[in-house]
Amino acid sequence: MKSTIKTPFLKWFLLPLVIIFTVSAGFFIYQLFIRITPRTRRVITWIRNPQTHQDWSTEALSRCRESTPFLFPTAGYIGFLWNDSFRPGHRHQGIDIFTSESSGETPVYASFDGYLTRLPDWKSSLIIRVPRDPLHPQNQIWLYYTHLANIEGYSYIVDDFPAGVSDLFVKEGTLLGFQGNFSGTIGKPVGVHLHFSIVMDNGKNNFLNELNIQNTLDPSLYFDLPLNGKTNHGDSPVCQNQDSSP
Repeated sequence: MKSTIKTPFLKWFLLPLVIIFTVSAGFFIYQLFIRITPRTRRVITWIRNPQTHQDWSTEALSRCRESTPFLFPTAGYIGFLWNDSFRPGHRHQGIDIFTSESSGETPVYASFDGYLTRLPDWKSSLIIRVPRDPLHPQNQIWLYYTHLANIEGYSYIVDDFPAGVSDLFVKEGTLLGFQGNFSGTIGKPVGVHLHFSIVMDNGKNNFLNELNIQNTLDPSLYFDLPLNGKTNHGDSPVCQNQDSSP
């Protein structure tokens, strides 16, 4: 009699408990993975009190060296890097620069001369075609800027670049818009920041899908900063000597 009771008990009572424990433990480990990293801790610290960490910030329109290819596109803390991972299987395609100000206040500028396009359905994004990559002149590249809108999708992009504009020449240092917190979904904001990435050309005078890291370039050499999340494990990328643009 004892053996006939024990087997169903183990099967129908203990097994679900084991499953629940395993799932809960996995979720807890997942939360630690995406939240408790040195980079994430510093981003949270910056967002909570940026005024006490202004030494982490990089100036807009600055260059680390006179020979640095790109102007820095906005002011703020470079919180997340190219090739960072926020969750298993994900790799970050660009850099995230967090402002110390509110949504709609921090200007965003063109990092390099090029030809600006804003697709008709882009509320918060722009992309600039650079015909000659300054590091590899035989290649064409694209500079992608996003989160230039508020929580409701109201665009902070300046009026000079309405939705649908295509291949309009802009000089480096041109005001493009302002940092926002639009995630792409109305009512579900992100922290106020600029996401910037360097996207490769498809060989047919168009940009590849920016959502795939294989279609983007490590921006480290373009800014002379350690912006690769694989090799920079927690340091804040800041120029030792920032040269302001004339």
